[in-house]
Amino acid sequence: MQKTIAQTAAAIALALIATAANAEGVRTERNISLDLANQIAAHTVAACAANGYNVTATVVDRAGTVRAVQRADNAGPHTLEASRLKAYTSASAKNTTLAIMEGSQKNPAAANLGQIPGYLLLGGGVPLKVGNEVIGAVGVGGAPGGHLDEQCALAGISKVAEQLK
Repeated sequence: MQKTIAQTAAAIALALIATAANAEGVRTERNISLDLANQIAAHTVAACAANGYNVTATVVDRAGTVRAVQRADNAGPHTLEASRLKAYTSASAKNTTLAIMEGSQKNPAAANLGQIPGYLLLGGGVPLKVGNEVIGAVGVGGAPGGHLDEQCALAGISKVAEQLK
C-alpha cells in the first residue's frame, strides 16, 4: 500500500512538472504577413528600377520560408535564386548579408559561413525587424553590386516603416 501511494504521488508530481514545462514551451512570435511581404517586394523592385537596375526581390518569413517574390522585367534568371538565398541567409543570421560577408572575410573563425547549405554571402539581404525581433528578411539580386542590392532593399523597407512598429 505504501508503495502504491508513493508511486501515485510520483506520477502526479511528474504530470505537474510536464504540464508546467508545456505551458512555458508555448511561444507567441511575430511574423510577416503576405500583404506586407508583397508591399516590400514591390517597393524594393521599384526602388531598383528607379536607378535603372532590373532585380528580383524575395521576402521570407522569420523561418526563411518564401512569402513573396517580385521579378522586374529583364531581370536575369539567376536573380531569383540569388535573392531567395540572400533573404534566407539574412533571416537565419538576423543580420545583413553584407555584414555577414564582411565578417567572414575578416574573421578566420567565420570563414566557412558561406559553406552552410542555403547561405549566400553577398550583399543584398536585409532582416525585417519589429523592434529587435526579426520577422523576416528581404533579399535582392540583380543590381551591379551587392551594396546596391542592399540600398534597394533598405529603400523598399523604408516605404513600410510605419507598419514595422
